[in-house]
Amino acid sequence: MKSKISITVDKEILDLIENLTESGRFRNRSHVIEYSIKKFVNENNKEEVK
Repeated sequence: MKSKISITVDKEILDLIENLTESGRFRNRSHVIEYSIKKFVNENNKEEVK
């Protein structure tokens, strides 16, 4: 189940997100943000294990 949240980002970040969605790599803004958070969490978990 997914939960709806609200975030605030700088215009530069929003532009980057928009570019990724327009390129067709991601379905929408939520997809970009969800992918990015998962990647961030996975990378930080790996660093903690070292």
